[in-house]
Amino acid sequence: MNDLELFERYDWVAEPSDAKERIDKFVTEQNEDWTRSQVQSWIKEGRVSVNGESVKNNYKLSADDEVTLRVPPPKEMMIKAEPMPLEIVYEDSDLVVVNKPRGMVVHPAPGHYTGTLVNGLLAHCKDLSGINGVLRPGIVHRIDKDTSGLLMVAKNDKAHVGLAEQLKEHTVNRKYVAIVHGVIPHEMGTIDAPIGRDPKNRQQMAVVFENSKPAVTHFVVLERFKEYTLVELKLETGRTHQIRVHMKYIGYPLAGDPKYGPKNTLELDGQALHAKTLGFDHPRTGEHLEFEAPLPQEMLDVIEYLRQV
Repeated sequence: MNDLELFERYDWVAEPSDAKERIDKFVTEQNEDWTRSQVQSWIKEGRVSVNGESVKNNYKLSADDEVTLRVPPPKEMMIKAEPMPLEIVYEDSDLVVVNKPRGMVVHPAPGHYTGTLVNGLLAHCKDLSGINGVLRPGIVHRIDKDTSGLLMVAKNDKAHVGLAEQLKEHTVNRKYVAIVHGVIPHEMGTIDAPIGRDPKNRQQMAVVFENSKPAVTHFVVLERFKEYTLVELKLETGRTHQIRVHMKYIGYPLAGDPKYGPKNTLELDGQALHAKTLGFDHPRTGEHLEFEAPLPQEMLDVIEYLRQV
């Protein structure tokens, strides 16, 4: 391994509950964008060490083991422009607003470099902000693979900084529509509960009060069904899986959610969640822009079904 390479470094300490777990499984669980095969390749290349020593894939952890991963920087050639149909809601010389379909990954990750929104955007406009690096050019914020809806993308660094600052200041208007399990009795509510990595399952986030960040979600009931509720949710903060985690926390998990929902649910390919509204001030002109994306047909069909049962 070349010592002059600029590596992205990750460090963890194994908990007692991690004892006897294989190192390749442990590292894979630290990031949902990493595949087991990718992690195994890194281990074979000597990029993973335990207590300062290289290990093999079948190494079994002990409590308090210090694990280090050094990921090499991505190469420009890895991310290719791929022409694909994109629903562009708005575009000018500074930014793009796109309505992402369900099932599309926003940006490439190690082991997954094609078919993403970034691949399509590179073919569409070629000029994207470089602030987030080669893997995530122009990406100011993201939504999950199986969540549909609106995303803003920066074409230059000035626009990127301006949009990111609005997200940090919680002035971006982001509203979602979701179908959740259970019948919510009250008309509206606010969930103010910090979110961090789930200590029991590192591939999930959870409401935890240590090693967490503040998270606030507001919701309004739109329609009630026999065993489900249609809700509109407004994000005040933007934590990973925030809506999915918060709704599970208050006992109304999202329908179809394979990670946070119950097994007995509606037949959906992923969670019933749509980023409907996106409003922000233009980073150059200061003009307030607001966009709405109608619910995808799949969600409309499910809502109609629930009205009949």
